[in-house]
Amino acid sequence: MGLFGSSTPAATASTSSPEQQEIKTAIIKQLQQEAAMNNARQLIGKVNEHCFDHCVPAPGATMTPGESSCLSSCMEKYISLWNVSSKAYLARAASERKNAGIDTVAMNSLATGGSGGSSL
Repeated sequence: MGLFGSSTPAATASTSSPEQQEIKTAIIKQLQQEAAMNNARQLIGKVNEHCFDHCVPAPGATMTPGESSCLSSCMEKYISLWNVSSKAYLARAASERKNAGIDTVAMNSLATGGSGGSSL
């Protein structure tokens, strides 16, 4: 069976009908959105795990100014580190794909959510 349910072997990515291209584009866009949401959930979870546990040793009804300041600083550093490491990972993955001869345009678009990089 060909691309997206077509039974003709001629229906490949290079000779797809406009309808098939639209479906392919919609699926890629949905995967990008799901990947971005997964990354955001993962980032929030890690910030909670590391920063909150470090800065708020005894949770109470309110946070002290010191706890609030610690939490803000920790979150900024963690998110900055996340962005730097994500960009480095994407650059390395692109380099690996280029060396392997994989279609980098489609893969970069999927990996970065179509924006050229993660900026959470």
